[in-house]
Amino acid sequence: QVQLVESGGGLVQPGGSLRLSCAASGSIFSINAMGWYRQAPGKERELVAAINSGGSTNYADSVKGRFTISRDNAKNTVYLQMNSLKPEDTAVYYCNAALRRTPWEVEYHYWGQGTLVTVSS
Repeated sequence: QVQLVESGGGLVQPGGSLRLSCAASGSIFSINAMGWYRQAPGKERELVAAINSGGSTNYADSVKGRFTISRDNAKNTVYLQMNSLKPEDTAVYYCNAALRRTPWEVEYHYWGQGTLVTVSS
Protein backbone atom coordinates (compact mmCIF):
# COMPACT_ATOMS: atom_id res chain seq x y z
CA GLN A 1 0.00 0.00 0.00
CA VAL A 2 1.25 3.45 -0.93
CA GLN A 3 0.22 6.77 0.59
CA LEU A 4 0.98 10.32 -0.45
CA VAL A 5 0.38 12.81 2.33
CA GLU A 6 0.41 16.53 1.59
CA SER A 7 0.82 19.39 4.03
CA GLY A 8 1.42 23.12 4.02
CA GLY A 9 -1.73 24.57 2.51
CA GLY A 10 -3.65 27.43 4.02
CA LEU A 11 -4.76 31.02 3.69
CA VAL A 12 -2.23 33.61 2.53
CA GLN A 13 -2.45 37.21 1.35
CA PRO A 14 -1.60 38.17 -2.22
CA GLY A 15 2.16 38.48 -2.58
CA GLY A 16 2.77 36.01 0.21
CA SER A 17 4.46 32.61 0.23
CA LEU A 18 3.64 29.04 1.14
CA ARG A 19 5.58 25.80 1.00
CA LEU A 20 3.80 22.55 0.26
CA SER A 21 5.23 19.15 1.14
CA CYS A 22 4.24 15.68 0.00
CA ALA A 23 5.69 12.52 1.51
CA ALA A 24 5.27 9.12 -0.12
CA SER A 25 5.25 6.12 2.19
CA GLY A 26 4.53 2.42 2.10
CA SER A 27 5.83 -0.32 -0.13
CA ILE A 28 7.93 1.63 -2.65
CA PHE A 29 10.70 0.28 -4.85
CA SER A 30 11.42 3.39 -6.89
CA ILE A 31 9.90 6.77 -7.67
CA ASN A 32 10.29 8.33 -11.08
CA ALA A 33 8.55 11.65 -11.57
CA MET A 34 6.83 13.59 -8.82
CA GLY A 35 4.65 16.59 -9.38
CA TRP A 36 2.04 19.02 -8.22
CA TYR A 37 -1.30 19.60 -9.86
CA ARG A 38 -4.07 21.99 -8.91
CA GLN A 39 -7.77 22.27 -9.45
CA ALA A 40 -9.66 25.50 -8.99
CA PRO A 41 -13.46 25.57 -8.57
CA GLY A 42 -15.16 24.94 -11.89
CA LYS A 43 -11.90 24.20 -13.68
CA GLU A 44 -10.04 21.10 -14.76
CA ARG A 45 -7.05 19.79 -12.88
CA GLU A 46 -3.82 21.18 -14.35
CA LEU A 47 -0.13 20.47 -13.98
CA VAL A 48 1.70 23.07 -11.90
CA ALA A 49 5.21 21.63 -11.75
CA ALA A 50 6.99 18.31 -12.06
CA ILE A 51 10.44 16.92 -11.29
CA ASN A 52 11.97 13.64 -12.39
CA SER A 53 14.34 11.39 -10.49
CA GLY A 54 17.33 13.18 -12.03
CA GLY A 55 16.16 16.57 -10.90
CA SER A 56 14.91 17.95 -14.23
CA THR A 57 11.91 20.21 -13.78
CA ASN A 58 9.11 21.73 -15.79
CA TYR A 59 6.55 24.34 -14.86
CA ALA A 60 3.26 25.71 -16.06
CA ASP A 61 3.78 29.08 -17.72
CA SER A 62 1.53 30.72 -15.13
CA VAL A 63 3.89 29.86 -12.25
CA LYS A 64 7.33 30.16 -13.86
CA GLY A 65 9.58 32.43 -11.85
CA ARG A 66 7.31 32.26 -8.80
CA PHE A 67 7.13 28.56 -7.87
CA THR A 68 9.99 26.15 -7.30
CA ILE A 69 9.67 22.37 -7.13
CA SER A 70 12.27 20.23 -5.39
CA ARG A 71 12.56 16.74 -3.96
CA ASP A 72 14.42 14.78 -1.33
CA ASN A 73 14.87 11.29 -2.74
CA ALA A 74 16.06 9.88 0.59
CA LYS A 75 12.77 10.95 2.17
CA ASN A 76 10.53 10.23 -0.85
CA THR A 77 9.31 13.79 -0.48
CA VAL A 78 8.53 16.53 -2.97
CA TYR A 79 8.17 20.22 -2.15
CA LEU A 80 6.58 23.20 -3.82
CA GLN A 81 7.80 26.62 -2.77
CA MET A 82 5.23 29.19 -3.86
CA ASN A 83 6.18 32.86 -3.82
CA SER A 84 4.41 36.01 -5.01
CA LEU A 85 1.09 34.24 -4.72
CA LYS A 86 -1.88 35.61 -6.61
CA PRO A 87 -5.63 35.14 -6.07
CA GLU A 88 -5.71 33.04 -9.24
CA ASP A 89 -3.41 30.53 -7.55
CA THR A 90 -6.29 29.60 -5.25
CA ALA A 91 -7.02 25.90 -5.72
CA VAL A 92 -6.74 22.47 -4.21
CA TYR A 93 -3.18 21.28 -4.81
CA TYR A 94 -2.58 17.58 -5.40
CA CYS A 95 0.65 15.67 -5.22
CA ASN A 96 1.34 12.98 -7.80
CA ALA A 97 4.04 10.33 -7.91
CA ALA A 98 4.89 7.85 -10.67
CA LEU A 99 6.34 4.88 -8.85
CA ARG A 100 6.90 1.13 -8.74
CA ARG A 101 6.10 -0.89 -5.67
CA THR A 102 8.32 -3.80 -6.77
CA PRO A 103 11.11 -4.23 -9.39
CA TRP A 104 8.85 -6.30 -11.65
CA GLU A 105 5.76 -4.06 -11.46
CA VAL A 106 4.88 -1.47 -14.04
CA GLU A 107 4.84 2.16 -13.05
CA TYR A 108 1.62 3.55 -11.59
CA HIS A 109 0.56 7.07 -10.72
CA TYR A 110 -0.55 7.74 -7.17
CA TRP A 111 -2.33 10.82 -5.84
CA GLY A 112 -2.45 12.59 -2.54
CA GLN A 113 -5.70 13.73 -0.95
CA GLY A 114 -5.14 17.39 -1.81
CA THR A 115 -4.43 20.49 0.22
CA LEU A 116 -6.31 23.78 -0.14
CA VAL A 117 -4.42 26.96 -0.92
CA THR A 118 -6.42 30.17 -0.67
CA VAL A 119 -4.89 33.48 -1.72
CA SER A 120 -7.03 36.35 -0.52
CA SER A 121 -6.82 39.63 1.34
